[in-house]
Parts: sequence; structure tokens; C-alpha cells
Amino acid sequence: MSTTIQLKDNTLDRLKYFKEYSKESYDEIVNKLMNMLEEGELTEMAAKKIMRGMEDVKEGRVISLEDYAKKRGIALK
Repeated sequence: MSTTIQLKDNTLDRLKYFKEYSKESYDEIVNKLMNMLEEGELTEMAAKKIMRGMEDVKEGRVISLEDYAKKRGIALK
């Protein structure tokens, strides 16, 4: 069974960061992150930072990748 979830653009951009190859599905990415948490590959501190980041996204305390790059003088391809 499949389901559809709604993600904010910023959340989607953050998920794209974890792609290891272009055809990797978001389901694979989410499972990879959950497995890392379950298997202890992420330290407790890293897990807390991820949770804090997710809360930032939820509360709208983020900027777009384009705005970040522009602010830092980074050219995006």
C-alpha cells in the first residue's frame, strides 16, 4: 500500500540533500534515515539536531536553498 504525504518545499529540499543517486526515491531516503536512527548510526546529539531541524521546518524558521546560496555568494547550477 502506498500513501501520499504533504511536504513543504523546504522539507523536500532537505530530503533531496540525502539522495545518494538521482533515481533514489523519497521512500528510500526516509527509510535510510529511520534505519540510521534505529541502528544507532546517528549519535544522540545528531538525532536531537535532526529533530530540532524538523521543528524549525515545521515552525517556518528556514530559508530556501536559493536564498541561502545567494546570501553566501554561491552559484547554483
